[in-house]
Amino acid sequence: MSRYILTAQAKLDLKEVKDYIVRNNPAAARRFIQAFRQQCQLLAKFPNMGRSYSQLAPSLRGFPLEKYIIFYRSIDKGIEVERLLSGYRDLDALFPEAEDE
Repeated sequence: MSRYILTAQAKLDLKEVKDYIVRNNPAAARRFIQAFRQQCQLLAKFPNMGRSYSQLAPSLRGFPLEKYIIFYRSIDKGIEVERLLSGYRDLDALFPEAEDE
């Protein structure tokens, strides 16, 4: 059985996105959360679907969801969601690990 887990940071990111959307459209926020969960379930089954973002962090992958990117890593029998970020953000600044290499 494939599963997905969220890091503490990913949970915070998801809450911030939901809170932002709910201010203007509560129904859209519910749809986004549902789409996020469905996408994570799919990625848990097929973790190589996403694009490699190894330039940002080792073994990091990402998959778009509306204006956001779900960043994750493969784990035993699924994925671990690291972050949920707007695709418009400066990703290099948000993943300082890449600079350490």
